[in-house]
Amino acid sequence: MLVVENLSKTYAKGAVALRDVSFALQPRSFTAVLGPSGAGKSTLLRCILQLLPPDSGQVWFQAQDLTCCSRQQLGQARRQIALVAQQFNLVRRRSALENCLAGRLQELPLWRCLLSQFPPSLLREALAALERVQLLEVAFQPAQHLSGGQQQRVAIARALTQRAKLLLADEPVASLDPDSAHRVLSLLRSLCDQEGLTVLCNLHQVDLAKQYSDRVLGIRGGELVLDTATCDLDETMTRQVYRA
Repeated sequence: MLVVENLSKTYAKGAVALRDVSFALQPRSFTAVLGPSGAGKSTLLRCILQLLPPDSGQVWFQAQDLTCCSRQQLGQARRQIALVAQQFNLVRRRSALENCLAGRLQELPLWRCLLSQFPPSLLREALAALERVQLLEVAFQPAQHLSGGQQQRVAIARALTQRAKLLLADEPVASLDPDSAHRVLSLLRSLCDQEGLTVLCNLHQVDLAKQYSDRVLGIRGGELVLDTATCDLDETMTRQVYRA
């Protein structure tokens, strides 16, 4: 599904964000990435998507190296990769349904996008995605009127509408209350188990990683210092990631 090989990124003034990070994800897996603030977790996701070009290394998705493919090939790959961020990344004045449909705009003629004339089949698919995340009743409400947990579930519904195979989640529950956080992560877990979605999720909370993930990666100072099955994660490993 996804293979990251020796990925490195250094920012201006020599700040090392990633140093020779390597790992592979299997389909239908939920992998949590733990690490302190500034460890390089967000940079990792941005480099995978090529929103931020790495200095060296390779990112293989579906057997294609995203670091050296054409713009057209990269665009096609990105259609299968969804990003769910802490800030929700929704158009606040647009409805939940319209935000879901945004995941497929690149497939439509320009005139349909400008006039919001969506094919009935696409509308049904977006509504089905909202129903899957239990938000069908707010389909026509503007995103700005939804709670934080609801907005995050709309972002997940957009990924379903997009037909993404890989979902990158960057601290998706950092700004949510505990109940909403569990609801979002439980949804991601069920999408892995029931619909074959592969999830790579940055988290701060070790307890949530233990509860929902299959595997845990730990990043500290830009380096991968932990790679273990979740069932084997113990306090010694956790201290290795978060040691003072």
